[in-house]
Amino acid sequence: MMTHSSTVRPSQELIEMENRYGAHNYHPLPVVLSRGQGVHVWDVEGKQYYDFLSAYSAVNQGHCHPRIIQALIKQAYQLTLTSRAFYNDVLGRYEQYITEYFGYDRVLPMNTGVEGGETAIKLARRWGYEMKGIPINQAKIIFVTGNFWGRTLAAISSSSDPKSTGGFGPYMPGYVLVPYNDLSALEEALQDPHVAGFMVEPIQGEAGVVVPDPDYLPRAYELCRTHHVLFIADEIQTGIARTGRLLCCDYHNFKPDILVLGKALSGGVYPVSAVLARDEIMLLIRPGEHGSTYGGNPLACAVAMEALEVVKEERLADNAWKLGMIFRERMQHNLVEKTDLVTLVRGKGLLNAVVINEDAEGDTAWNICLKMADNGLLAKPTHGNIIRFAPPLVMTEAQMHECCDIIEETILHF
Repeated sequence: MMTHSSTVRPSQELIEMENRYGAHNYHPLPVVLSRGQGVHVWDVEGKQYYDFLSAYSAVNQGHCHPRIIQALIKQAYQLTLTSRAFYNDVLGRYEQYITEYFGYDRVLPMNTGVEGGETAIKLARRWGYEMKGIPINQAKIIFVTGNFWGRTLAAISSSSDPKSTGGFGPYMPGYVLVPYNDLSALEEALQDPHVAGFMVEPIQGEAGVVVPDPDYLPRAYELCRTHHVLFIADEIQTGIARTGRLLCCDYHNFKPDILVLGKALSGGVYPVSAVLARDEIMLLIRPGEHGSTYGGNPLACAVAMEALEVVKEERLADNAWKLGMIFRERMQHNLVEKTDLVTLVRGKGLLNAVVINEDAEGDTAWNICLKMADNGLLAKPTHGNIIRFAPPLVMTEAQMHECCDIIEETILHF
């Protein structure tokens, strides 16, 4: 039992409890949050912060959006889980809703983003065998360096990050890794007739909001068409209005063969992911060949429909586009051009990052984030010297300017 004393803060006790009883597989900022609403979160001492991580873009609709919470409560009182052993009265409506929303024939519902990625790869392999004629057990999937879609064994097998892979082998066979944003390397890998799919993030989130050349995605898509290979878009972090369009691929006017969604599909309220594809691909999976006890549960379906309605009705993509322009213009003018500490700002919509000078000491980005937290704004470094900035899409223009003030003052006085 926790006991409070005048010298120990509640947050300190709670951090110590996690350190004592939990696995040490995360390194959080030393802030203990207890409440969230819209663009704000509060810690256990009652201090208010702007959230500039949005649970890695899961909270696009803002914390505890009242419409999404109400949908959760209403369905929770009615029916939460049946498994797929039986039909339920929400799944069909959700499947019609989401396929029409994104313009696909069919959806396979799962729970987490990494499950979505695994589902997409299984679909691509099966399509390779049954539709492309690849000899059995010889299908290959192409991935790119810097990718991140989870930490299961299948996911880390595609990783180029030694932190993800070290000490966890052997790895999944049938994976090919090529450099990101390198069309010639992709074209060379696509010459192999055993390639069934190419899986890529339109913008690499965990790698530090790495934005490819403007022609990379559409030309990669055309190369896949030419070589009879499925284009799999991992839009778990970039999708659902985060980058200023409903999907980041919408900037280039093409529809991926397989689309993987997660995170903001529930507005951060419940684990929901989805894989969308056309009939020719999706109907290759038959009963008993793939599934999930919780995938497609009534609670998830009700939450996801409301979360997507909020995105549409509140025009969150338009807001992300507008506020992203303001953010990058201010960071460029007030930090990149006026200080040696910030060398670059990049991103689309409200998925952005600033790069801290690599000549600075190795923990500079971390220390900047600690100072920003002191000043009421939460962000987190990735890959050492990169700070990702991704607030909820419900932020107002006035709030964005206030947040830019905090970021600029923190860095300029660091």
